[in-house]
This record gives sequence, structure tokens and C-alpha cells, in this order.
Amino acid sequence: MSNVFREFLRKVGSGAHTSKDLSRAEADLATQMMLNKEATPAQIGAFMIAHRIKRPTGEELAGMLDAYDALGAKLKPITAAYPTVVMGSPYDGRSRTAPASPLVALILTSAGCPVVLHGGRRMPTKEGLPLIEVWQKLGIDWTELNLEQVQQIFTQTLLGFVYLPHHFGLAEDIVTYREQLGKRPPFATVELFWCPYEGDAIVVSGFVHPPTEEMGRVAAELRGVQRFITVKGLEGSCDLPRDRTCIIGVNDPHTDPTFTRLLLQPRDYGFAATDVPLVSDDRLIEDMKSVLAGVSNPLMESVVWSGGFYLWQGGVCADLEKGLALARELLVSGQASRKLTELREAIASHQDARSILLG
Repeated sequence: MSNVFREFLRKVGSGAHTSKDLSRAEADLATQMMLNKEATPAQIGAFMIAHRIKRPTGEELAGMLDAYDALGAKLKPITAAYPTVVMGSPYDGRSRTAPASPLVALILTSAGCPVVLHGGRRMPTKEGLPLIEVWQKLGIDWTELNLEQVQQIFTQTLLGFVYLPHHFGLAEDIVTYREQLGKRPPFATVELFWCPYEGDAIVVSGFVHPPTEEMGRVAAELRGVQRFITVKGLEGSCDLPRDRTCIIGVNDPHTDPTFTRLLLQPRDYGFAATDVPLVSDDRLIEDMKSVLAGVSNPLMESVVWSGGFYLWQGGVCADLEKGLALARELLVSGQASRKLTELREAIASHQDARSILLG
């Protein structure tokens, strides 16, 4: 048992009236002790529940992100025309609405804007469809690549995926606590704001509840994160909704010294509609393949809506209207589909090389 960690547990777990917040340094140390298993399983489980009940602060989130930076995997900087867009969505996946992020990533990278995604396997509490499985069904398997191989593919294609089980095993080991506790711990918030990339980045974080966004803003300020976007997206993802106002926060000192709130109305741009439901995994992949073939369907409109926004925010296009037009063009012209083929070939070459080495 760790006596040091026990003091952290006492602070956050003393009840509604007597619990105390951790400092940034304390949150960093507590997180590292949990990830490194210096705290016992009982201490870790107790801390997760107590911290969830107390609710983490922005300063604590900053410390937890410091720990992820110290221990987690990161892709190295690459040379590109635009900053890398790092998308943070809930790791426990989607269960109600069709994800657009993989196709949005293909749109951005087709336009020369790098993208880093990150996530894991199916996990609690939702046990929804994770991004890694969507990629697999599209013929892209990130799960067998080591970090060096992902780095090479990222450099070559501008698209990379940091996969928790293989690239950040310490964080993957925490997933078992989610399974046993049945609740999202504060680590689920960390994942939304984590940036597994060392270079110039625009960190995009999906959220559901406003306090989550505020925590992220405070943590970003403390950690000196200059460019970030918060999106009240579909199921807490980075995908923009079409059936309601898009509530988006933008922090970009290059264009505005203050945090800016965007309220985008889909109807103002001709995109108002019911968000595409996730009927089944097979139906989703069929629809995605149709989109990549340039066939118009409801999912294409959702992909264009989100893709156009990120082309604008990533600096590829001067405004949203131009972003929407380019997103559609990249799909209809087949450029996004060719990017998928490029990815398949890049990954296949590394898998072939690995097979030869294993002999």
C-alpha cells in the first residue's frame, strides 16, 4: 500500500463538505502512481469513485494530462502545410448515431491537413462501436502496428492512430476498473483532451456536459495549450450534429486573443436534418463506402458538414462555405477514397515487412 497515495485519497474522498481538491502537481503524481500501479487496486478503485463524486477541477485535469504526457505514447512532429488536427472522442464508442470522424479524417488528409486519432477497444460503460473497429471494417487495421510503424505511416499519409492497448499499455490497464466500477472515471475526461502528438496541433475535444468544457479550458490555459476546439458533438464526439445548434468553442490566438463561442445553425447552410442513426455496423460500412464512391446519402451530408467545418478551422479554407464545398468535392472526385487506398497500401507494406522479418 502507498501511504503517499492514501493521503491523496483522503483529500478527494472525505465527503461533500470536507473533501479537498488536489493541486496540479498532486494530480500529476496521483495519476502516475495509478498508471504505474504504485497504488493498490483498492486505492485506485476508491480514488476513481471518490474523484468522480467530487468532480475533478481544471487544475486537477491539467495534472492528469501532465501525467499522460510523461508516460504516454506520442507521435513525433511531421512537416505539413497545416497544423495537425488531433481529435479526442469518448473511447467507449458510439451506440446511437453514425460516426463521421474516419471519413472526416480522410477528407482532411486528402487536403494536406494531418490528423491524429486515438482510442481503444470496446470498453465500458457504453461498450459502443469504437473508431478502431470502423477502420478495420474499412480495411485499415491499426491494431498490429507498433508506434514506430504508425509514425512512418503518419509521415507518409498524414494520418495516424494511437491505439491504447499497443501504444499506451499503462492506460489500457486502467480499463479493467471501468469494467468493474460500471462508471466513467475522470480518466474518461482526460482522454478527450489528451494530445498524443508532439508537434503544432489543434486539439479538438468532444463533450456532452458544459462543466467538461470548462474543465478543459482551465486545463488548457494552465498547460499553455494555444489552439483547441471544443465541440458539443454527437454522443460527446467531435462530429457536428445536424438536428440542433452546434455549440463550439474555439481558442486560436492567431485569429482572436479570446476564447470564441460559435453557434452554428445547420439550417443556415442547408444541412438541417435528423442525425443518421447507427442501425448496424454493416449498414454503417455500406453507407461509408457509398460516400467514398461519391454516392449521395444522408451520411454524406453529415460527413460534409463536419468535414467542411474542420477544413475551415484547420486553415485549409478561408470560411465555412468554402470548406463545405471542398469537403464535398474531395468525396465526389474520389480523392478521399484514394487516400483510403493509400493508407491500405502503406499499412500492407509494413505488415509484409513484418512477415518477412518473422520469417
